[in-house]
Amino acid sequence: MTVKWIPGPDLPPPSLETGVWGWLKKNLFSSVPNTVLTLLGIFFIVATVPPFVRWAFLNATWLGETREACTCMAEDAPGACWVFIKVRLGMFMYGFYPEAERWRVNLTLLFFALGMLPILLHDRLARGKAETGLAVLSAIIVFMLFGGIAGSVAALFFLGPFGLSRTDFSGLFAAADGRRIRRAGPLLSGVLVCVAAVRFAESGAGSIAASVTLLLMFGTLIRKASVRTWQWIFLFCIYPFIAYHLLMGDAFGLPFVDTHMWGGMFLTLVIAGIGIATSLPIGILLALGRRSEMTAVRTLCVCFIELIRGVPLISVLFMASVMLPLFLPEGTQFNKLLRALIGVALFYAAYMAEVIRGGLQAMPKGQYEAAEALGLGYWRMMGLVILPQTLRLVIPGIVNTFLGLFKDTTLVAVIGLMDMLGIVKTALADTEWLGFPKEAYVFAAAVYWIFCFGMSRYSMYLEGRFQVKRR
Repeated sequence: MTVKWIPGPDLPPPSLETGVWGWLKKNLFSSVPNTVLTLLGIFFIVATVPPFVRWAFLNATWLGETREACTCMAEDAPGACWVFIKVRLGMFMYGFYPEAERWRVNLTLLFFALGMLPILLHDRLARGKAETGLAVLSAIIVFMLFGGIAGSVAALFFLGPFGLSRTDFSGLFAAADGRRIRRAGPLLSGVLVCVAAVRFAESGAGSIAASVTLLLMFGTLIRKASVRTWQWIFLFCIYPFIAYHLLMGDAFGLPFVDTHMWGGMFLTLVIAGIGIATSLPIGILLALGRRSEMTAVRTLCVCFIELIRGVPLISVLFMASVMLPLFLPEGTQFNKLLRALIGVALFYAAYMAEVIRGGLQAMPKGQYEAAEALGLGYWRMMGLVILPQTLRLVIPGIVNTFLGLFKDTTLVAVIGLMDMLGIVKTALADTEWLGFPKEAYVFAAAVYWIFCFGMSRYSMYLEGRFQVKRR
């Protein structure tokens, strides 16, 4: 006689090992030190977050135009006066840039965004047609020809029939091929000739030289450049030309705005953007030079990198602003902003060189040998095989250097440039708005955090896109 054994039901898992309690025990209360740190963290959050929320949101003053709107707050429940931020917001963003001309700053940033989107989000943008991109570029050129309000209206009318019939404004830079762009060569070249003529008539030989250089660049590359090449041509050749004349003015009917009137977040973005765009390529060249087999090149690169890394940025800015003019010929005018840009770019190029050098040293020797076996020369080996892999490996280090550069732009205040933090200090000295430093610095910190957090998240996006492995 056989007896069939029937197993009983499984016991449920221990209640303290699964669910919320299990997670808390595993992550927050797994040991005595973790428990102490968790309790201290809870105490800190309870002690700081509720008072800050009451001050910043619940008891804050949001409406009004004058200081009196904040002074009438109840004394037993004081809160933040965001009216001060609202009234001074234009100053925080643009500095002393004339209010009637601030549309030029906005338009410059818009052009930059249109040029960067296809590169930053290349795999997320649909490949559109080239006509829209050409219409946008043509509208820009029309604006440059006529200038001012008339140019803006003419550009909008020119853009309307072409651009509004398309939904992808990145068609010029994300098109499937460059045939339509190359067909537009004669048209663009003709328009640029007109631009050059206008520049010559208005501003003389210096401006015509820039226009002719741009025209020659178009003529040389118009039939050979790929779409990817066009993206970089726009950002590094066409866009700086547009941005310079839009922001500085004194041409195409635009009033001149000197750089000493630039300030706020606008100036911070200018310094950080140019510093990022120039420090990376210079840093790559310095890293390659430091690993070069040529003794003179290697020695110069090592001396430059170690010299720059051995001094603080504030001393570099001071030298560029105060000491450099002493060595220039008498009567030489050297723009203060340009001096700061050169100092920031060279300073962070040295740090970028060390980041790139670390990536080069991490590359397996077999990659160099494989490139040499293919018959590639030094520069083609670096450009096609080594550097693409190196840059992918050091994305976190590169972005970390960019974050430091962005935050260190506040140091330009020591040479008289009014960046975001400098403008905040200037606004706090206004006798009509004394007594609101907390609101000003909290606002500035929030703005800096938004930009830095955005760059950090984009770094993580790039790591995922290129499948960077964390070791």
